[in-house]
Amino acid sequence: MVLNSYLKYVFWGFLALFSLTAYSQNNVTTVYFHAWGGSPQINQYINWVGEEVERNHGIKLKHVKLSNTSDAVTLVLTQKASNKTAGTVDLIWLNGENFASMAEHKLLLESWAEDLPNFRLTNALDNGDITYDFGVSTLGRESPWGRASLVFYYNSEHFTVPPSDINALLAWAKTVPYRFTYPHVDDFIGISFVKYALLALNQNADYESDKELLFKPYDEEAFNRVTKQLWQYLDQLHSVMWRKGQFFVKDSGWLKRLFDDEEILLSYTFSAGEIPSAVDRFELPKATRSYFMEDGSLSNVHFVTIPFNAPNAEGAKIVANFLLSPVAQAKKSQPSVWGDATVLDSTVLNTQQRALFLSDDIHPSAASNSANTRKLKELHPTWIVPLKQAWKARYDN
Repeated sequence: MVLNSYLKYVFWGFLALFSLTAYSQNNVTTVYFHAWGGSPQINQYINWVGEEVERNHGIKLKHVKLSNTSDAVTLVLTQKASNKTAGTVDLIWLNGENFASMAEHKLLLESWAEDLPNFRLTNALDNGDITYDFGVSTLGRESPWGRASLVFYYNSEHFTVPPSDINALLAWAKTVPYRFTYPHVDDFIGISFVKYALLALNQNADYESDKELLFKPYDEEAFNRVTKQLWQYLDQLHSVMWRKGQFFVKDSGWLKRLFDDEEILLSYTFSAGEIPSAVDRFELPKATRSYFMEDGSLSNVHFVTIPFNAPNAEGAKIVANFLLSPVAQAKKSQPSVWGDATVLDSTVLNTQQRALFLSDDIHPSAASNSANTRKLKELHPTWIVPLKQAWKARYDN
């Protein structure tokens, strides 16, 4: 048994070495990585990735910083419409509706991700969410990069018992008015709160079939039924939000600034590790504490993908493979770096690889381990546009 396990690692190690050598022989020098650029700590991590792939593979990684991932999708779509066979985008960080849109318009390089040497470390057979993006099969068209869950944070100098679920949040906001808000739904963090509210409010719905339809292609009748409670909830919440819900900030960066200025006392983000790092950088008060809601945490896997017309597809594969390496995943999981949960399965890592993820340093602001937190899976991507449109019809001023 031990011998078989040893031979297995020898085989995979040889395959990884062979594959990366084969990739490197293509003499790719530059990879243009289109990724959201709104977080200093994520930008620093991508800079580190660039240093590593240049040192080990001779690749210059250019981080094209996006304010909205859909901008990269639109660029590739425009290039396809103009019959531009050699595009300008090599790698994109995305998931959800952006992946679904690229798949629908046939903008993706087909069947490459599962051939990456490090993909086996995800143990996809036992971790089905690795090959599904918001319920849509990836079919090897994107490589997993990390896991994220919605986490809330509060100022413990002002109160010590934060709201524990979606209904408690409304009750708290009525008691402590104008101290909570969320971004506009055009922002990923903004629509994430609306999705969390929709899912949490419908957990006890009378019709189980309605809840299941949330994870299947959009159905208008079901949408009207399950969102009725959402709009009633938001109508009440907005009246006691920051600026009485008449103004919605642009993104999570605004939320942190409002929180640091104590204009709001409760907020949230999609990266638990972001909070300790922000406290250490004096972007958030030392009294900040983070936690997961008891009724569930909206969770998903995020990916990187290669457009069909990427000028340096082979170089992009090398970068994607490095992003899946234990070294890169472990560094990314450190709260001081990013705090993004790994997509690797510890059961298929060797002792040295597992040791990379061990840490005894628990930050006072860090949320407790989310292993037992109820995970709320994402809506089917076809629900997102109708949800945004309906929200804007009601609340855009």
